[in-house]
Amino acid sequence: MNDTPASLPDRLSTDPRSPHYDGDLLERGIGIRFNGEERTNIEEYCVSEGWVRVAVGKALDRRGHPMTMKIRGKVEPFFLLPADDAGDAGDAPAGPSPD
Repeated sequence: MNDTPASLPDRLSTDPRSPHYDGDLLERGIGIRFNGEERTNIEEYCVSEGWVRVAVGKALDRRGHPMTMKIRGKVEPFFLLPADDAGDAGDAPAGPSPD
């Protein structure tokens, strides 16, 4: 898969119950620029329809899932890591190397 915005799905969700969930892409890291500002609290997005769904505070619905609100605007998804670095992100040891 190449790193162009065209290789990203039109719609993606962080909720595993959603049909638009893709765990492999989420592990790689997806960033969202919404109306020119990078956002980190996006639960779901749709580029073609121009909306994002964000969590509203710490409120939960009756099933224990976060309450969300749909906001309309310009949505620009992008990869946080290049394709060759995505698999190596968890392989590096934490801390200094023992010499």
